[in-house]
Amino acid sequence: MRPATADVLVVGDGVLGRSVAFALATADPGVRVALSGRRAAGASRAAGAMLGVLGEVTASGLRTPHGRLRLALAVAAAERWPDWRERVRETAGRRAPARDGYGSGTFVLLNAVSSPIDEQSFAAIRTAGRDHALPVEEVEPSVLPGHRPLDNDRALRALHLPAEAYLDSRRWLATLDAALAALPNVDRVPAGRVRTAGPGYALHTKDATVTAPALVLAAGAWTTPLLDALDPHLPVLPVVAAEGTAVTLTAPAPLTAVLRTPNRAYACGLHTVPQADGTWYVGASAAPALTPGGEPGAGALRFLLDSALGQLHHGLATARVRRLHHGNRPVGLDGHPLLGPTARPGLWIATGTHRDGLHASPLIARELAAAILDGRPSSWLAPWRPDRAPIADWTREAAVEEAVVQHRALAAESRMRPPLTGAWPDALADAYRQQLAAAYARLPDGFVLPPDLAPLAYEHGPGLAALITRHLGRTVG
Repeated sequence: MRPATADVLVVGDGVLGRSVAFALATADPGVRVALSGRRAAGASRAAGAMLGVLGEVTASGLRTPHGRLRLALAVAAAERWPDWRERVRETAGRRAPARDGYGSGTFVLLNAVSSPIDEQSFAAIRTAGRDHALPVEEVEPSVLPGHRPLDNDRALRALHLPAEAYLDSRRWLATLDAALAALPNVDRVPAGRVRTAGPGYALHTKDATVTAPALVLAAGAWTTPLLDALDPHLPVLPVVAAEGTAVTLTAPAPLTAVLRTPNRAYACGLHTVPQADGTWYVGASAAPALTPGGEPGAGALRFLLDSALGQLHHGLATARVRRLHHGNRPVGLDGHPLLGPTARPGLWIATGTHRDGLHASPLIARELAAAILDGRPSSWLAPWRPDRAPIADWTREAAVEEAVVQHRALAAESRMRPPLTGAWPDALADAYRQQLAAAYARLPDGFVLPPDLAPLAYEHGPGLAALITRHLGRTVG
């Protein structure tokens, strides 16, 4: 095998891996960066790329300390996007796509296919806008561009978020690729096996071995098995997946802004995002899983299309499917990202960002690059240290109750209509509560699964319990 060396090895083919490589290489032209990644059903290529701040706010998120920290990080990332985009495009030059779909403006819909948590999120969005001095305007739903719902799915209220930006994810990845290709101190290398090599790290490919004293793992939902191969005793929080399905459709009408509902149970809300070629991106489903899935499920696709045709634009019934997207959002097992150094010298991690990875990429990349190159601690990354003790913003009882609320909301969005005789609506909630309480009770003590990942408790209970037990058995700093 041909030997090669680098100063930093970055493993990850998604937006975070490419962004970290760009930030490192441009911060210090003398630093040699090797970027490697395996093409898989990652989150970046399937993303709708809403660069959302207020649009992602939920009432439950504002109630928790780390939810508020995530919001502050999103606000700071939004402020960095204009300069970041300009710098990446300038480096890419003529090789960048002429249009990357960048624009601004989001309308959040409170429609008839909803539950009380949508109303609570509406109020939370307004609160967050006031607290962070971001504009929020209530508008008449009938004037929204590209909005033509069925009458019984129509929006009752709408908020305009003029500062919320969006992007065509696939064009942005191509722009990053062009920028990296223009940097003489970045090498793209094939995927391979990552192992320790003395005090440093080595990537073994078919034709070469690349060694470096520093390694950044930005491998998304595939991070945990890579870590296990490096050091099975390292107390880094496991990363699980949230599988998502979306579609790109021909446009039934001009779309000049994002249309979306508030974040809903186990998903990022129903949304459509204008794409650089004039098509509509429509997303997205979400299903928590212990390991990434490679293909979309029929049920997720059916639910997505049914929701989009009813709640967004019934003219989508005659739209042509240009592309089917499927990706795996990486989620830290406590529901939060893993960002920064580990206890092992030279090993850094950037993953677990769930829905926020693309939006937060300018901030994460630059903060991580500064910490690696200058040893400068980052206050933005510090709360999300990968080998932290699991964040516990919820008690087990509170997590179960919040999961019950989300399950009821999912039933409402699915148009479930229980019989009106007896106490069926309350009985449904009681059944959810019993199922969830029993599933949570079977999990090991010392860890509370966040409600956003509650389906893992009853769909993958034994495997989840084993994963938690193995992690808790390590020494957590």
